[in-house]
Amino acid sequence: MRDPGLPSLEQLRVFIAVIDHGGFAHAARALHRTQSVISYTIANLEEQLNVVLLDRGKRKPVLTEAGKALLADARAVSLKVDSMRSRAKALSSGLEAEVSLAVEVVFPTCTLVQILHAFQRAFPTVALRLRMEALGAIAELVLNGECHVGISGWMPNLPDSIERQHLGHMTMVPVASPLHPLGQLKGKIASAELREHTQLVITDRSQLTKGQDFGVMALRDWRLGDLGAKHALLRSGIGWGNMPEHMIQDDLAAGLLVRLDLAEGSAQQFPLFLIHRGDREPGPAGKWLMQQFLAAQATGAPVTDSDWRPGPAPA
Repeated sequence: MRDPGLPSLEQLRVFIAVIDHGGFAHAARALHRTQSVISYTIANLEEQLNVVLLDRGKRKPVLTEAGKALLADARAVSLKVDSMRSRAKALSSGLEAEVSLAVEVVFPTCTLVQILHAFQRAFPTVALRLRMEALGAIAELVLNGECHVGISGWMPNLPDSIERQHLGHMTMVPVASPLHPLGQLKGKIASAELREHTQLVITDRSQLTKGQDFGVMALRDWRLGDLGAKHALLRSGIGWGNMPEHMIQDDLAAGLLVRLDLAEGSAQQFPLFLIHRGDREPGPAGKWLMQQFLAAQATGAPVTDSDWRPGPAPA
């Protein structure tokens, strides 16, 4: 048996497109090619590799065992080439005109403000576009290219094109107004009791985690798109919910909110990650911005509204 030949990058990308788009016709439309060209390219790739990649006996092509094994290699090669091209583009073009940043709404405002001020001083000619979102919306913005950098919570099943680095974690605590029925209970609060009262929840506006609930326990809930609105409603006594501990310390001290003692645990650790697309290398300003977030939590300590100061601007 002859040795496999050397497939082209174009062949590998057509192979990936056929699988990702669910067939030859859909891949042809996505790549702006004719279906015959797509079929011919796949046939040539199978000839080059000396294996059958797709079972064409069904309504749409299905990966063979060899196809399943080699698809992962094709994705890795394509991703590496995209990463190399992106890095070369960043190196040749110099400073970028704009950096877009998506930040999880629960990230400490104090640290974020300091980093943004430092960025404006270091890169006065670079426009900074900021989005404040929640849950899967951060990863979705980075994934579709709308934002270069994201500060996101943990998201399962992210594609290989997303790279992430741990930034630490925040403590989320369940709270309610002292006027709320839950706020007046003494001792451990059972889950059955929690389910009887309206829970205030930050909504996920993304398609990435559509239909998934994170920390929702009540039978009735209000979905809010703004953490400030949730905070105000909690203080008004209209419901209960989880809040970042750093954001409500003054309310707890002043008695405007009370911490609920839940039977199944009264605190949750919410991890935060710095994410970006590995196949789209950030420019100098984007890299500097990422480094500031990493420097803010270099020790892996909990994320808080601390007295952290940004690092020096680049020369």
